[in-house]
Amino acid sequence: MSIKGKAYIMGAFEHPLRDAPNKTTPQLHAECAAGALADAGLSKDDVDGYFCAGDAPGFGGLSMIDYMGLKNVRHLDSTETGGSSYIVHVGHAAEAIAAGKCSVALITLAGRPRQARGGGGGRGGGGEPAPEAGFENIYGGSTHNTYGMCAMRHMYEYGTTSEQLAWIKVAASHHAQWNEHAFLRDVVTVEDVVNSRMIADPLHLLDCCVVTDGGGALIVTSPEVAKKLNRPKVRVRGAGEAPKGPRGGLDLDLTHSGAVWSGPKAFEEAGVTPADIKYASIYDSFTITVLMQIEDLGFCEKGQGGRFVADGNLISGVGKLPFNTDGGGLCNNHPTNRGGITKVIEAVRQLRGEAHPKVQVANCDLAIAHGTGGSLGTRHGSATVILEREA
Repeated sequence: MSIKGKAYIMGAFEHPLRDAPNKTTPQLHAECAAGALADAGLSKDDVDGYFCAGDAPGFGGLSMIDYMGLKNVRHLDSTETGGSSYIVHVGHAAEAIAAGKCSVALITLAGRPRQARGGGGGRGGGGEPAPEAGFENIYGGSTHNTYGMCAMRHMYEYGTTSEQLAWIKVAASHHAQWNEHAFLRDVVTVEDVVNSRMIADPLHLLDCCVVTDGGGALIVTSPEVAKKLNRPKVRVRGAGEAPKGPRGGLDLDLTHSGAVWSGPKAFEEAGVTPADIKYASIYDSFTITVLMQIEDLGFCEKGQGGRFVADGNLISGVGKLPFNTDGGGLCNNHPTNRGGITKVIEAVRQLRGEAHPKVQVANCDLAIAHGTGGSLGTRHGSATVILEREA
């Protein structure tokens, strides 16, 4: 069953707070939900499907449905795939709607990592360690180290440079300066990035994403509901998801991500190619994350990502692939370790023509949102959605 054209994103909201010491995680979820419902012109009584991930406290979806007073939910999905979770949920919501399981799906994310380690009490912040932890953590593994290894291997294989990676941060900063809510609004240069302190060789401080509180929400509806709403229509045209694992190191390749599988699935279902995309929301936990996903999604040949992102090619109005025009996770907002929802939100803004005028992409009618969750290059899940503005 194809989901092409069978669901629409009709509401989107990004929480304005980046530091929320006086809010609880459930409050942030509820405020994001209220914002997205208001944006769509719907009420919580219209919601009959609810989607969340490991950032939802307590019993996840069950707790949040009760807390937010959602009385008519008949479909629940709490799939957890880290940073790609909420891009996965857009696809899952479209599938549920196409199958008749619900007609108004609410998707919420929220977290307080600046206040409480582990994302503010969500299920992803504690519990038993992963089964591989006993074999890997004893060697000092960490998120930064793993991404540093991916960057180092990419440099070794393809001649990628720190200066090329820095252009990704530069592009994000050029966009963030126009976002009043962005955590970092100062425009930086390539020199600023490569001269910032080393975190995990070869990644510098400014190669890393910000850590913020906040959240976001989306409303996905059936075509029948969408027709009744006086809002711009953003159609879900295609979606793909895929896991990647090192299988004990048997076929480990640090230079590619699961996008090599999730991307083609989404493009095939949508019936478009990378050349058709006007705007790209790419998950940016680190600069190397963006570079590898751009290659794996087919925007350039493998190994050519460094050249592709250099010289402002990702800056709106300058380059050929405008990306993360809100500033992305590198400058704007990265609530919990599942910030993929912000990628969909900015794609929706672009397709509606509601992005900041300084970064709005001209004639933006087709966009991609893509995320990874887990550890880039090794064990993670990738998810891709293709979105289209309906005239």
